[in-house]
Amino acid sequence: MKLDDLEWQFSNYGGLPPRTVKLLLEGGHLDLVIEAARERGEWFCADAAVRELCRAGEFERAWAVLEPFVAVGWREAVWLRAEILLQWGRADEALELVRPDEEGRRSGRVCRDFAELLVRAGRVDEAIDVLAPHVEESWLLSSLVEMTEGQGRDERILELIAPLAERVRRARAEGRCHDPAWEAQALQARVLERAGRADEAIRILGADVAARRYLVQNTLTAYAELLARQGRIEELRALGTGEHATTALGHYAKALEDLGRADEAEAVLREFIDATDHPGHRGALVDLLGRQGRIDDAVEVGRPTFEYFDCGNHLEWIVDLLIEDGRPERALELLDGLGEKYVEEHSWWVRPTRLRLLGEAGRLREALAEAAALPADEYAGQATAVAWLLERDGRVDEAADLLRTAEPGSPWQLAELLIGQGRPAEAIAAMPAVSAQREEAIRRREAARPREGYEPPF
Repeated sequence: MKLDDLEWQFSNYGGLPPRTVKLLLEGGHLDLVIEAARERGEWFCADAAVRELCRAGEFERAWAVLEPFVAVGWREAVWLRAEILLQWGRADEALELVRPDEEGRRSGRVCRDFAELLVRAGRVDEAIDVLAPHVEESWLLSSLVEMTEGQGRDERILELIAPLAERVRRARAEGRCHDPAWEAQALQARVLERAGRADEAIRILGADVAARRYLVQNTLTAYAELLARQGRIEELRALGTGEHATTALGHYAKALEDLGRADEAEAVLREFIDATDHPGHRGALVDLLGRQGRIDDAVEVGRPTFEYFDCGNHLEWIVDLLIEDGRPERALELLDGLGEKYVEEHSWWVRPTRLRLLGEAGRLREALAEAAALPADEYAGQATAVAWLLERDGRVDEAADLLRTAEPGSPWQLAELLIGQGRPAEAIAAMPAVSAQREEAIRRREAARPREGYEPPF
């Protein structure tokens, strides 16, 4: 086990990734997961196994799983050991294990992690003290707000937020377009609301929106969501149908739907679509109609966007809706109606989607024949889709062989196929060692670099 391999694994979801490990655990293969952690240095196996063992109260066994990872100095393993101690009822030991030194206190990430542990140990005031010096960064301020929810410290949190929110207001007035605490206004309103001061939250954030004293659209979204939660429909209507309709109209429509006024929501969305043809409004109506079970109407609303090349293409949503509605043949008709240029430039999505739809429609042999007729390089790129078809056709070994030989490799997809077939040990063995995966990733990165002296043709 090497520290470099662990760091690469953690950053790149290498080794056995979390989703694959989850499948193993759901299949009751905890012992195999623990063995993979010990024998192969699989960090995501160790992490998941420890959490599973702690849920079962097997703290000593969980502690032992982490031993080799702690021995090489892997930070994440030390922090996970602290979690074991906390759940074991040994909070003081947990905190001392990871208490940051002077250097650690300068790191926002370290202080955030330690503060979360303090909150879970019931030492909320100390957690606030630890994180307070770092709350000028929006993501750390947001973390503090989240971890203190329901802890009875809202007034103290508001004291920390207030000067930051005021600074953001000044930033806009002074013509600056960024502030490290850009989310402070929305977070201030959130804490006021949970402290039982929703009217004050609406008044303050509403004034900021009206005067355009904010830096990012997230603030406007937060205001719309606040109005919806508090049932302030008239104010939300004014926001959603006024100058901020691009951002807030969908929130207004959803609030109407939640109140049992879906017809009214549909009418207002159609009115704006007729006036602006904005793809965001079409998307909101597609969602509304989908939730109402009106799939054909959703198709017609989304159809004008199906060949948009940049944003607002709702075809993928429609395909999923039709599959859920048991109508893959209808989705195939939509794909077959796409223009040649769009299909050519989006073949990375159209081809596997078409194969999937043929499979969902039970036309497996037709789908496999269509895939086999592709040029060799394109066929190789559809290995995952073809393997799925082969598996559904009962040709599991052929599917596994395809995934073994596919380029680029698909080891985790092969592993998941084998797990689904009740072959968990074989699934783990099919995954290359972490060091081999890392070396292959480096090789590909080097191969993708422009050659010396190469000039791009533009």
